[in-house]
Amino acid sequence: MAHVVVASAERTIDAPADEVYRYLTDMQLHSRFLPTPFYDFHVEEGGVGAGSVVRFKIDFAGGVRELRMQVTEPEPGRTLVQTDTNGSGFVKTFTVTPQAEQALVNITSSFDGESGVAGFVEGIIAPRRLHRVYDKELARLDAHAREQRAV
Repeated sequence: MAHVVVASAERTIDAPADEVYRYLTDMQLHSRFLPTPFYDFHVEEGGVGAGSVVRFKIDFAGGVRELRMQVTEPEPGRTLVQTDTNGSGFVKTFTVTPQAEQALVNITSSFDGESGVAGFVEGIIAPRRLHRVYDKELARLDAHAREQRAV
């Protein structure tokens, strides 16, 4: 029986929440925040916020997956969600919470894990690896925000 694997990371970003959210909704800009193992990023539809469709690959745990993500905004200005349309069950949610002149950004993802022993191992290893990847993504977002404030 398959199970859901969940991973997350969060960081305070040195910019107001509305600016940070705007950075995340601009899919071309957002692509610059993606660290390895994400690559080959393309905007297929839209490009800003809800209704956008992006495609990229992830080289993770010994295999490459191509993800085609539909972007929605359940709470515009606060929550951005990317959902894989290729059937992996991969969902990546960005939540932006104002903190005075800064923003707390949380990235949480979930996907349908393997079953059996492989799933057990994946359930232990994948969240840790993805946490490190999301830490890097948030660090890149913060670096961009700091650059923009210095201009």
